[in-house]
Order: sequence, then structure tokens, then C-alpha cells
Amino acid sequence: MFEKYPKSLIHLISYLKKLPGVGNKTAERFAFQLLKWKKEQLTELSHILSTIKEDIRHCPECGALMGLPPCPFCQSTHRKSDFLCIVSSPKDVFSMEETKSYQGLYHVIDNLLSPLDGYGHEHLHIDRLKERIKKHQVKEIIIALDSTLEGDATALFLKDELSSLGLPVSRLAFGLPVGSSLEYIDESTLTRAFLGRQIFH
Repeated sequence: MFEKYPKSLIHLISYLKKLPGVGNKTAERFAFQLLKWKKEQLTELSHILSTIKEDIRHCPECGALMGLPPCPFCQSTHRKSDFLCIVSSPKDVFSMEETKSYQGLYHVIDNLLSPLDGYGHEHLHIDRLKERIKKHQVKEIIIALDSTLEGDATALFLKDELSSLGLPVSRLAFGLPVGSSLEYIDESTLTRAFLGRQIFH
């Protein structure tokens, strides 16, 4: 980085680089673009960033993102409460919703199993998951996790842990390339994957 940049600009660039996929050059480009914004726009952006943690929260029931209560996914009277789809992040909930192929409930586990990163079985909170399944008298569990090593390991662990409930457990399969993340799967492919889900043996 050019050493003669003003300290405030260097500070801004260093924070922009924390965003996923943003390297030094991209961060510099973003920073110089922000310098072109009007003061009112920067003030509004600053307000959004300073209040986003208070304005957006995780639903204590399903883990999806929401604004003011109630949760639009848990409290909707139009959803089928006897279907439960397990995803690994709140972003995946919205990806699934875009397909318009699923009308059941969600359960966000928030982290895939990854011992090297410090995420073990205890982070999945299996007891809370089982409680929700019993509470809503779920008839089918759908595992919609990334097609990666971590996603596969987590899916197998969930299947084994939930097998005692005697419920069919299916997983998205058809149309999902190996090593893929749901976040980057297009809507039509994800729809086919959902409709082509298979019982998890």
C-alpha cells in the first residue's frame, strides 16, 4: 500500500479488506469511491453500520435473520410446521425462499463441523434441534448443507443423531456440484436440488 496515503484512508482500506473476497486493490478502489460520495450518503451509511446489530437479530427459535418480532418464518400461518429444513447460515434461508419450492420451517445451525476452526459437535446444539422437531411434530427433516467436506461431515453427524427419532431424513442432492456452497447456486439449480431430494441413508 502507498505509504503516503492519509492515515484515515489507510484505516478505511484495512477495514474494507476484512470483507470476504476483497483484496488490497479492491479495498483501495472502494475507499476512493467512498471519498466521492456526498457527506449525507456517508452519514447515512455510517448510521446503518452503527445500528445494524440492533436492527437485525437472529430469531431465538429458528436462527434466521429478522427485524422486529415476530419472526416471518416461525410465526407465519401459511408455512407447514411438520417439515423442517436444516441450513448452515441465515443467508441460506433466503436462498431457499427464492426457489418458492419450500413452505416449511427452518433451523439454522450457523456452523458446520470443522475441528480445525474450533467448531465441534457441541456447537450444533442437537438437544435444541430435537426439541423443535418434537414440538412441531415434524414428519420430514431436510438437510440442506453445502456440498463440501464440512457439509458432508455435518450432514452425516446430524443423520446419525436424529435417526433415533424414526423420521425420514432427506438431503438436497440432484443438481448440486460437489464442493459447492448454497450461497452461489442459482435459483433453478437449487429448486431442482430441493425437488429431487433423496432419503438420507
